[in-house]
Amino acid sequence: MSGSHHDIAIIGAGMVGTALASLLSRSGFSVALIEAHEPRPFDCDEEIGLRVSAVSPGSAAILEQAGAWKLIAAQRTRPYRRMQVEDGVESDPLVFDAPAFNLERLGTIIENALMQWSLWQLVSTAGVVDLYCPDRLQGIEFAQSRNRVRLESGAIITAGLVVGADGAASPVRRAVGIRQDYWAYNQQGLVAIVGKQKPNPGVAWQRFLPGGPLAFLPLHDGRSSIVWTLPTLEADRMLALDPSEFMDELDAASSGWLGGVENCGSRAAFPLSMRLSESYAADRVVLIGDAAHVVHPLAGQGVNLGYADAAALTETLVRTRLEGGDIGSAQVLGDYARWRRSESELISLGGHALRSLFNAQALSPLRRAGLALVKRSWIMQDMFLQRATGTAKNAPKLARGTSLKTLMQGKA
Repeated sequence: MSGSHHDIAIIGAGMVGTALASLLSRSGFSVALIEAHEPRPFDCDEEIGLRVSAVSPGSAAILEQAGAWKLIAAQRTRPYRRMQVEDGVESDPLVFDAPAFNLERLGTIIENALMQWSLWQLVSTAGVVDLYCPDRLQGIEFAQSRNRVRLESGAIITAGLVVGADGAASPVRRAVGIRQDYWAYNQQGLVAIVGKQKPNPGVAWQRFLPGGPLAFLPLHDGRSSIVWTLPTLEADRMLALDPSEFMDELDAASSGWLGGVENCGSRAAFPLSMRLSESYAADRVVLIGDAAHVVHPLAGQGVNLGYADAAALTETLVRTRLEGGDIGSAQVLGDYARWRRSESELISLGGHALRSLFNAQALSPLRRAGLALVKRSWIMQDMFLQRATGTAKNAPKLARGTSLKTLMQGKA
């Protein structure tokens, strides 16, 4: 396939890159997908993975249009219909119930490995995406009408648009020279699979503590996936505890919710940071997902922002083709970049502000007043849920129920 031409070359076949490849190929674009490693097959008989995501209804709608949702939902997933938020010093929780807002669910907890494998199966077996795997980007030669992508294997691809979906350390972003703002939080996200005396009834529970929030996310077997934000030294201490000591600490932090901790599997931790690229597009190159932005898990929007990027780019490119425009033009990519950067900046900086608010003990009166205000205001709750479910007015049309077919016909 050396010297082949495609409409779009996507670098990176993670969850977001493969979703974009499927959406674009189903929209009639010719797509090349470059990835260094084929993902490990997902096995439902193995223990639940430590990395899971709370996938919003908007993201589920996007995955459905990508053709992956049925594959994912047929395996071990857990929808949740209630979200409960507690301040560590306040007993009265803030509760969101899906039926009260005419929603079937607030989200679905899904293992990252399941999403990755389902999407990979989709693009690798459908025969409509040209896969270059294992292979890596060696360099990009920029040109006015098309870019020339050189791979380590020696293959050369030309494309009207190159998409960087290659993660936080994005070689594509470095190649095009896009600068990032970076915040290191000196925090770790400690993750584990935990069983309590009572099974999790489908509630996403979060409690704000002095060191950071503790979240319990429901799993299909009644256990919970926890994400505990801790200062780095405290996370290291927690990882070093023996299982019984760790469960005692977790018991105290969760304040008896669902009873005591009865079992806990392996633990791991990952560093937390925030990254915002100064632009998402330049020289027939566009960034999506973690290549463009990395948000604090407090926002709960990491992979959802990435799927929204994929849907927004698909919407932009389909509309451009219908209008007879150039999908790699500065104007087209600028429109996409401004749309998605404003959205991710709002989510990222909002999470950044919330992190500061909930970490500072001196601000606890202000924090409690803010939570009390949200508890009393249905309008504020509704606005919050529109963002959390990925269906706000600024969301891509695919996230709000428009089909890919309707988008391609220009009827949306």
